[in-house]
Amino acid sequence: MARKVGNVAVKGVRFTDERVYFELADGREIGAPLEWFPRLKEASPEERQDYYLTASGVHWEKLDEDISVKYLLREEFLLLEPSFEKTKQ
Repeated sequence: MARKVGNVAVKGVRFTDERVYFELADGREIGAPLEWFPRLKEASPEERQDYYLTASGVHWEKLDEDISVKYLLREEFLLLEPSFEKTKQ
């Protein structure tokens, strides 16, 4: 059963070298590997910071990238197993 959890709009975005984090207006933060967002992964730090918030999520105009809150909160996204490259031995 779904339940309403408050305002789930994106309030901010931050990056580390390997991850992107979405700060939600209700206080939650969702992080994901940049591997899952190839356009953001390949972008410069300046391009990553050139975004604006929309009613449904975040948009990077120059990168032609949109990420919606619905996508971030869907069960399949939250339960994805990270994929790791096998190292050569």
